[in-house]
Amino acid sequence: MDKEKLMAKLKEINDILEDIFGIPERSQDEEPLGTLIHTILSQNTNDTNSERAFNNLIEKYPTWEDVLSADVKELAETIRIGGLARQKSVRIKQVLKWLKDNYGKLNLDFICDMDTTDAIQLLTSLKGIGLKTANVLLCFACGKETFPVDTHILRISKRLALVPEKASSEMAHEIMGQIYPKGKAYSLHVNMINFGRTICHARKPKCRECPLINYCIAWQEFI
Repeated sequence: MDKEKLMAKLKEINDILEDIFGIPERSQDEEPLGTLIHTILSQNTNDTNSERAFNNLIEKYPTWEDVLSADVKELAETIRIGGLARQKSVRIKQVLKWLKDNYGKLNLDFICDMDTTDAIQLLTSLKGIGLKTANVLLCFACGKETFPVDTHILRISKRLALVPEKASSEMAHEIMGQIYPKGKAYSLHVNMINFGRTICHARKPKCRECPLINYCIAWQEFI
């Protein structure tokens, strides 16, 4: 399917999802560094556990300076509920050290003023920061028109034949970033995740209830 047809198809999908889930409102209080660290904690775990890990982190360490100076083992214990605690604690401290060494303060607000492509290139140059994390930061904290592809969206975009069945996360980011309806990156991202959580489950999707069944190439596997 060519790009124009994919764009038209995804616009129809977005319209249906907005009819079902509404148009989500952006949060006004997300700050870039907090969003980045929260997103690191969300990797390879569910929302409940990543939220608890982040809350534990900011409760024990009131400032990012406190996190930077924290013992890695103690930091890992604090965020253990989020999984991969040792790896994530090291990653978080590396990000904070990079900021301190290169910019003199633990503040990432400048990323919102950068060109989107340059910002993604800078963020993904950091160890452990991939396209999804970079796009989440820019979309949620900076209000940029970027489209993060998480596991829900990757699964759904394959079932809806928006990306090839064997597409990697990187390929899906490239394709979806070119075909989503302009101005709808945030809405489509949030609503596709809601759709994945409530209807298009990984193992037992509710195909008989699915409002997007006519766009799906996988429904016969589950009925």
